[in-house]
Amino acid sequence: MMQGRVNQSCEATLLIAVRNNTITLPVDAVIDTGFSGFLTLPSDMISTLGLIWQGRDVGTLGNGTFCIFEVYMGFVIWDGQYREIYINESETVPLIGMQLLRGYDLRIQAIEGGIVTIEALGYRN
Repeated sequence: MMQGRVNQSCEATLLIAVRNNTITLPVDAVIDTGFSGFLTLPSDMISTLGLIWQGRDVGTLGNGTFCIFEVYMGFVIWDGQYREIYINESETVPLIGMQLLRGYDLRIQAIEGGIVTIEALGYRN
C-alpha cells in the first residue's frame, strides 16, 4: 500500500522514486486519471537521470488538441518494487497516469491534507 496527500490546490499527490542504474530521484507527482500513460517528467529531471530515449508518442490533451511527447524508459519504485515504465517528457508538474495505477485501488479524501491511498487489487493486467 502507498499513501500520499491532497495538496492546497486539491490535487492528489504521491511521493515516488524514479531511477536509472545509478541515480534515484524523489518525485512529488500529481495523480491524473485523465492521463492514460505511466508517468510524465520535465526535461530537467529526465536529463538528470540520463534516461534512455525510446521514441515519440502522440497524446490528446484535455482541450482536445494533439501533442507529440518524447518517450523515455526508466524505473520507478512502485508499491515497494522496481518497475520499468515509459516516461513521457512534459514541462508540467510530474503526473502519474492510469497505466501506473492499473491493478490498484485509488482512494482520495478530497479535502486539503486528505489521505490518498493506493492499494493493490490482488491481480495485475
